[in-house]
Amino acid sequence: MKRWDRRGATGRLARHEHPSGPEQLDRRERPAPQPPVAAASDEGLRASRVGRQAGGRILLDGVSLAPPPGSTVGLLGPNGSGKTTLLRVMAGVLAPGHGVVTLDGRTLAETGRRGVARRVAVVDQHAVTQVELNVADVVRLGRIPHRRAWAAAGPEDEDAVREALVRTGLADRAGQSWHTLSGGERQRVQIARALAQQPRELLLDEPTNHLDIQHQLELLSLVAALPVTAVIALHDLNLAAMFCDRVTVMKDGRVVAGGTPSEVITEELIADVYRVRAVVTPEGPEGRPSVRFLPGEAAPGRF
Repeated sequence: MKRWDRRGATGRLARHEHPSGPEQLDRRERPAPQPPVAAASDEGLRASRVGRQAGGRILLDGVSLAPPPGSTVGLLGPNGSGKTTLLRVMAGVLAPGHGVVTLDGRTLAETGRRGVARRVAVVDQHAVTQVELNVADVVRLGRIPHRRAWAAAGPEDEDAVREALVRTGLADRAGQSWHTLSGGERQRVQIARALAQQPRELLLDEPTNHLDIQHQLELLSLVAALPVTAVIALHDLNLAAMFCDRVTVMKDGRVVAGGTPSEVITEELIADVYRVRAVVTPEGPEGRPSVRFLPGEAAPGRF
């Protein structure tokens, strides 16, 4: 589990007010002692009973998700289960039809677009651009929420870019054209761009798609070690079991299970949600579940 000091993340600490008054006041006239003012809420990013429809189809149906601060949460489910829609709603890209998304107890609307952008970074499945940019230029895009409109990048911005490039192993690629990178390298650049944003929450939509095994492991190892709360939409149950502290499983726009990988990733759930047979054993790292899929027809009597 990742641990670090978050006290500076909000930029300010609550000040505690102490009642004052003339010392000669009679004890009976003194006001009752008041509790100290509570520090700003550190609830993080939460979706509460979120729903959304499009074209008469229900995409999300009363979905709640509250990632523990600092955890890596895997968002699992078959195609069309609502994973991408939920991530976009939690990022503020889409508005929920009902329910609410909050950031430290405030709605995204109350927080404001710039405030959300300073806190929440998003890494999509595919990133494309027709503009000729090098790697460092792409990573610098992550600093936009921290600068005033039309303001030039300052030393703090460049420090954040350099740190992000080093953390993702891209320092030697800073001047390379984005268009010459492989798919795995582009995903790493997007992670670096998100890190330069200095978020506390990171939302990733199937970041391992189209990556070879080595790059899948490297990318998820990197994300799991970051000092952020990460929510990752994944298809690979074994990768989710290896790298996630908790997993949430969706089906038909609803959450059907949530908990640790050992609690959630079971043969019964795989049959119910994915309609395939599997053998699940505690053979993964630290006794985490390992999934072996079986050939043949879908599990009977489950649908």
